Amino acid sequence: MNDWKTESVATRIVQASRTAHRLPAVRVQAHFNLWPVIVRGEFERLANDDAPLYRAPPTPAEIEQMLEVMRWMKFLGVQERLLLWMRADRYAWDEIGRRFGMCRTSAWRHWKASILKLVQVLNDQPGQK
Repeated sequence: MNDWKTESVATRIVQASRTAHRLPAVRVQAHFNLWPVIVRGEFERLANDDAPLYRAPPTPAEIEQMLEVMRWMKFLGVQERLLLWMRADRYAWDEIGRRFGMCRTSAWRHWKASILKLVQVLNDQPGQK
């Protein structure tokens, strides 16, 4: 008997979302720039608000857990998936409710129902951790 709980499933979805954000950016390999490099002065560099954000890349174990969570999503409908990922990306309940045309309490209820649906499917599956 598997013992998945709603808290552990919700935590795994949030971790998968954070892992996905830490993956390296996808860039087109064939394109390049022929423009010369712009050498900026000291004051121009200080005025630049866009400091590069360096994140540590995810470990292979984190990537495997993220892929496992993405495989779970096949048990849900498209709207349920979007709801779970929006909440994992820390959208406010008001924003989620506006996106789906419901109040924030109803959005929370739909999120809870989607999590419970996943828990039930995961607990019924043999061979899951």
